[in-house]
Amino acid sequence: MSSPRVTAPELQLLGWRGWLPQRAGRADSGAIMTDERPAAAAVPAMLRRRLTPMGRAVCELLSELDIGAGEVPILHASRHGDGHRPLDMLDTLAAGEPLSPARFGLSVHNAVLGVYSIAAGNHTSMAAIAAAGEEFEALLAEARGYLAEGCDSVVLVLTDSPVPARYRIDAPEYPAAVALQLSLRDQPGSRTLTSEPRDSAEPAPITVAQLVDWLTDGAALATRAPPRRWRLAPAGPA
Repeated sequence: MSSPRVTAPELQLLGWRGWLPQRAGRADSGAIMTDERPAAAAVPAMLRRRLTPMGRAVCELLSELDIGAGEVPILHASRHGDGHRPLDMLDTLAAGEPLSPARFGLSVHNAVLGVYSIAAGNHTSMAAIAAAGEEFEALLAEARGYLAEGCDSVVLVLTDSPVPARYRIDAPEYPAAVALQLSLRDQPGSRTLTSEPRDSAEPAPITVAQLVDWLTDGAALATRAPPRRWRLAPAGPA
């Protein structure tokens, strides 16, 4: 006798913000920032000056989502991290030169969330993830875990940035970031994530720009692990 099939609860998209500086001048959604160097005005100047444009963008996106302090877990995934920073340090080591402690501190995967946590006084659970091209899939899996444990919502942040040309394998040409808030609870104006098995060829890793396009127009988004095709239902009445 076969066991009954267990269906995972549907995820609800409560809101999102994106940063795509390469799209400056385009008439995109108001949820997309295109400033080459985001203001990140909520971050004190002494912290802000240590951030790259991508780090400033992440802080700005989280500030715009207005998730409050200490209430909503934040998960950040990035395939290449903050681009040149960690790889430039390898060159410094190869040249036999000493590393800057401050520079090293901001090169690790969780550095940006650390700066945001200090600036916002937000001491909720935060995690950094790298998954070899399956970062969005890993974010969804982690989010389900937090929600299953009783969290009302969780914020997912996906970023990526260019790397030096000699390392450039499947790395983007421009830095980019997107943040989205998910919940299991349907709310006014939320959108439902639905999925079905994917039987097409193995898709390429999901990029930030591709995820933003999906959030904007609701076209299908194919994930690799698990092999699913995701869609966003239109928003209900606010």
